[in-house]
Amino acid sequence: MRTEQCVRVVVLAADVLSCAGLTRYLESLAEVTLLEPDRRAEADVVLFAPECLSPGTFAALRRESRAGKPIVLVANDVSEADLLVAVECGVRAILSRAMATGDRLRQSVVATAARGGLLPPDLLGEVLHHVNYLQNDVLSPKGLNAAGLKSREIDVVRLMAEGLDTAEIASELSYSERTVKNMIYRFTSRLQLRSRPHAVAYALRAGVI
Repeated sequence: MRTEQCVRVVVLAADVLSCAGLTRYLESLAEVTLLEPDRRAEADVVLFAPECLSPGTFAALRRESRAGKPIVLVANDVSEADLLVAVECGVRAILSRAMATGDRLRQSVVATAARGGLLPPDLLGEVLHHVNYLQNDVLSPKGLNAAGLKSREIDVVRLMAEGLDTAEIASELSYSERTVKNMIYRFTSRLQLRSRPHAVAYALRAGVI
Protein backbone atom coordinates (compact mmCIF):
# COMPACT_ATOMS: atom_id res chain seq x y z
CA MET A 1 0.00 0.00 0.00
CA ARG A 2 1.28 3.45 -0.91
CA THR A 3 1.35 6.34 1.53
CA GLU A 4 -0.28 9.68 0.87
CA GLN A 5 3.17 11.20 0.36
CA CYS A 6 3.85 9.59 -2.99
CA VAL A 7 1.00 8.25 -5.08
CA ARG A 8 2.26 7.58 -8.58
CA VAL A 9 -0.41 8.41 -11.14
CA VAL A 10 -0.69 7.99 -14.89
CA VAL A 11 -3.28 10.03 -16.81
CA LEU A 12 -4.87 8.37 -19.84
CA ALA A 13 -7.23 10.82 -21.56
CA ALA A 14 -9.02 10.67 -24.89
CA ASP A 15 -8.18 14.23 -25.86
CA VAL A 16 -5.38 16.73 -25.31
CA LEU A 17 -7.52 19.27 -23.42
CA SER A 18 -8.75 16.73 -20.88
CA CYS A 19 -5.22 15.43 -20.39
CA ALA A 20 -3.86 18.96 -19.89
CA GLY A 21 -6.58 19.90 -17.41
CA LEU A 22 -6.26 16.78 -15.29
CA THR A 23 -2.47 16.97 -15.37
CA ARG A 24 -2.55 20.59 -14.21
CA TYR A 25 -4.74 19.69 -11.23
CA LEU A 26 -2.59 16.74 -10.26
CA GLU A 27 0.69 18.61 -10.57
CA SER A 28 -0.47 20.92 -7.80
CA LEU A 29 -0.88 18.07 -5.31
CA ALA A 30 2.07 17.41 -3.03
CA GLU A 31 1.12 13.75 -2.48
CA VAL A 32 0.97 12.92 -6.21
CA THR A 33 3.80 12.08 -8.59
CA LEU A 34 2.81 12.09 -12.26
CA LEU A 35 4.26 9.48 -14.58
CA GLU A 36 4.24 9.38 -18.36
CA PRO A 37 1.87 6.81 -19.94
CA ASP A 38 4.78 4.62 -21.05
CA ARG A 39 5.69 4.20 -17.36
CA ARG A 40 2.28 3.06 -16.16
CA ALA A 41 3.72 -0.28 -15.05
CA GLU A 42 5.21 1.74 -12.17
CA ALA A 43 1.97 3.56 -11.34
CA ASP A 44 -0.17 3.07 -8.25
CA VAL A 45 -3.27 4.51 -9.90
CA VAL A 46 -4.47 4.99 -13.48
CA LEU A 47 -6.65 8.07 -14.03
CA PHE A 48 -8.78 7.26 -17.07
CA ALA A 49 -10.76 9.98 -18.89
CA PRO A 50 -12.45 8.58 -22.01
CA GLU A 51 -14.44 10.67 -24.44
CA CYS A 52 -17.49 8.50 -23.76
CA LEU A 53 -18.36 5.15 -22.23
CA SER A 54 -18.50 2.52 -24.98
CA PRO A 55 -17.61 -1.16 -25.48
CA GLY A 56 -14.14 0.01 -26.51
CA THR A 57 -13.81 2.02 -23.31
CA PHE A 58 -14.72 -0.97 -21.17
CA ALA A 59 -12.27 -3.16 -23.08
CA ALA A 60 -9.52 -0.63 -22.30
CA LEU A 61 -10.55 -0.57 -18.63
CA ARG A 62 -10.31 -4.36 -18.47
CA ARG A 63 -6.80 -4.26 -19.94
CA GLU A 64 -5.67 -1.81 -17.28
CA SER A 65 -7.38 -3.82 -14.54
CA ARG A 66 -5.68 -7.05 -15.69
CA ALA A 67 -2.37 -5.24 -15.22
CA GLY A 68 -3.33 -4.88 -11.56
CA LYS A 69 -3.83 -1.11 -11.63
CA PRO A 70 -6.76 0.39 -9.71
CA ILE A 71 -8.60 2.95 -11.81
CA VAL A 72 -10.13 6.37 -11.25
CA LEU A 73 -12.68 7.06 -13.98
CA VAL A 74 -13.56 10.61 -15.06
CA ALA A 75 -16.64 10.54 -17.27
CA ASN A 76 -20.03 12.06 -17.89
CA ASP A 77 -23.44 10.40 -18.11
CA VAL A 78 -22.65 7.17 -16.27
CA SER A 79 -25.77 5.05 -16.60
CA GLU A 80 -26.90 2.37 -14.19
CA ALA A 81 -25.68 -0.40 -16.50
CA ASP A 82 -22.39 1.42 -17.22
CA LEU A 83 -21.73 1.80 -13.51
CA LEU A 84 -21.89 -1.89 -12.70
CA VAL A 85 -19.69 -2.85 -15.63
CA ALA A 86 -17.16 -0.14 -14.72
CA VAL A 87 -16.85 -1.51 -11.18
CA GLU A 88 -16.38 -5.02 -12.61
CA CYS A 89 -13.61 -3.60 -14.82
CA GLY A 90 -11.57 -2.44 -11.83
CA VAL A 91 -12.83 1.13 -11.43
CA ARG A 92 -12.61 2.16 -7.78
CA ALA A 93 -13.56 5.82 -8.03
CA ILE A 94 -15.81 7.72 -10.42
CA LEU A 95 -15.92 11.47 -10.97
CA SER A 96 -18.02 13.45 -13.39
CA ARG A 97 -16.00 15.84 -15.53
CA ALA A 98 -17.85 18.80 -14.02
CA MET A 99 -16.90 17.67 -10.50
CA ALA A 100 -13.26 16.79 -11.20
CA THR A 101 -11.75 19.60 -9.15
CA GLY A 102 -8.33 19.40 -7.54
CA ASP A 103 -9.67 18.40 -4.12
CA ARG A 104 -11.97 15.70 -5.47
CA LEU A 105 -9.19 14.34 -7.66
CA ARG A 106 -6.92 14.22 -4.62
CA GLN A 107 -9.52 12.34 -2.56
CA SER A 108 -10.19 9.89 -5.37
CA VAL A 109 -6.54 9.20 -6.14
CA VAL A 110 -5.48 8.81 -2.51
CA ALA A 111 -8.43 6.56 -1.65
CA THR A 112 -7.86 4.42 -4.74
CA ALA A 113 -4.13 4.06 -4.03
CA ALA A 114 -5.03 2.83 -0.54
CA ARG A 115 -7.25 0.16 -2.17
CA GLY A 116 -10.36 2.04 -1.17
CA GLY A 117 -12.76 3.81 -3.46
CA LEU A 118 -14.92 6.86 -3.88
CA LEU A 119 -18.31 7.16 -5.55
CA PRO A 120 -20.84 9.98 -5.48
CA PRO A 121 -23.66 9.11 -3.05
CA ASP A 122 -26.25 8.62 -5.81
CA LEU A 123 -23.97 6.24 -7.71
CA LEU A 124 -23.03 4.37 -4.54
CA GLY A 125 -26.69 3.69 -3.92
CA GLU A 126 -27.01 2.24 -7.42
CA VAL A 127 -23.99 -0.03 -6.88
CA LEU A 128 -25.43 -1.39 -3.64
CA HIS A 129 -28.81 -1.89 -5.27
CA HIS A 130 -27.30 -3.85 -8.15
CA VAL A 131 -25.03 -5.93 -5.93
CA ASN A 132 -28.07 -6.90 -3.88
CA TYR A 133 -30.04 -7.60 -7.06
CA LEU A 134 -27.30 -9.79 -8.52
CA GLN A 135 -26.81 -11.74 -5.31
CA ASN A 136 -30.48 -12.35 -4.57
CA ASP A 137 -32.19 -12.45 -7.94
CA VAL A 138 -29.56 -13.30 -10.53
CA LEU A 139 -26.61 -15.28 -9.17
CA SER A 140 -28.57 -17.51 -6.81
CA PRO A 141 -30.08 -19.71 -9.55
CA LYS A 142 -27.62 -22.23 -10.97
CA GLY A 143 -25.98 -21.68 -14.31
CA LEU A 144 -25.64 -17.90 -14.29
CA ASN A 145 -22.39 -16.01 -14.63
CA ALA A 146 -21.46 -12.60 -13.17
CA ALA A 147 -23.29 -10.86 -16.03
CA GLY A 148 -26.47 -12.68 -15.04
CA LEU A 149 -26.70 -14.72 -18.24
CA LYS A 150 -26.85 -18.47 -18.75
CA SER A 151 -24.61 -20.02 -21.38
CA ARG A 152 -27.48 -20.63 -23.80
CA GLU A 153 -28.69 -17.06 -23.28
CA ILE A 154 -25.20 -15.83 -24.21
CA ASP A 155 -25.47 -17.90 -27.40
CA VAL A 156 -28.73 -16.13 -28.23
CA VAL A 157 -27.33 -12.66 -27.53
CA ARG A 158 -24.22 -13.41 -29.59
CA LEU A 159 -26.39 -14.28 -32.59
CA MET A 160 -28.50 -11.18 -31.97
CA ALA A 161 -25.30 -9.15 -32.11
CA GLU A 162 -24.53 -10.73 -35.49
CA GLY A 163 -27.84 -9.43 -36.82
CA LEU A 164 -29.85 -12.66 -36.88
CA ASP A 165 -33.61 -12.47 -36.36
CA THR A 166 -35.66 -14.80 -34.17
CA ALA A 167 -36.22 -17.41 -36.86
CA GLU A 168 -32.55 -17.47 -37.83
CA ILE A 169 -31.46 -17.78 -34.18
CA ALA A 170 -33.89 -20.65 -33.67
CA SER A 171 -32.54 -22.44 -36.75
CA GLU A 172 -28.90 -21.87 -35.74
CA LEU A 173 -29.44 -23.24 -32.21
CA SER A 174 -32.00 -25.92 -33.12
CA TYR A 175 -34.66 -24.29 -30.92
CA SER A 176 -38.23 -23.38 -31.75
CA GLU A 177 -38.97 -19.72 -32.40
CA ARG A 178 -41.24 -19.75 -29.35
CA THR A 179 -38.35 -20.97 -27.18
CA VAL A 180 -36.08 -18.21 -28.43
CA LYS A 181 -38.74 -15.55 -27.86
CA ASN A 182 -39.35 -16.83 -24.33
CA MET A 183 -35.63 -16.88 -23.55
CA ILE A 184 -35.17 -13.31 -24.76
CA TYR A 185 -38.21 -12.16 -22.78
CA ARG A 186 -36.98 -13.86 -19.60
CA PHE A 187 -33.43 -12.53 -19.57
CA THR A 188 -34.34 -9.01 -20.72
CA SER A 189 -36.95 -8.86 -17.96
CA ARG A 190 -34.60 -10.39 -15.37
CA LEU A 191 -31.80 -7.93 -16.17
CA GLN A 192 -34.13 -4.97 -16.73
CA LEU A 193 -33.01 -4.53 -20.34
CA ARG A 194 -35.26 -2.36 -22.47
CA SER A 195 -34.75 -3.92 -25.91
CA ARG A 196 -32.66 -6.32 -27.97
CA PRO A 197 -30.06 -3.64 -28.80
CA HIS A 198 -29.85 -2.86 -25.08
CA ALA A 199 -29.28 -6.56 -24.36
CA VAL A 200 -26.48 -6.71 -26.94
CA ALA A 201 -24.87 -3.56 -25.51
CA TYR A 202 -25.10 -5.00 -21.97
CA ALA A 203 -23.44 -8.26 -23.03
CA LEU A 204 -20.66 -6.40 -24.86
CA ARG A 205 -19.97 -4.20 -21.86
CA ALA A 206 -19.96 -7.20 -19.56
CA GLY A 207 -17.42 -8.90 -21.84
CA VAL A 208 -19.44 -12.08 -22.40
CA ILE A 209 -19.66 -11.73 -26.20
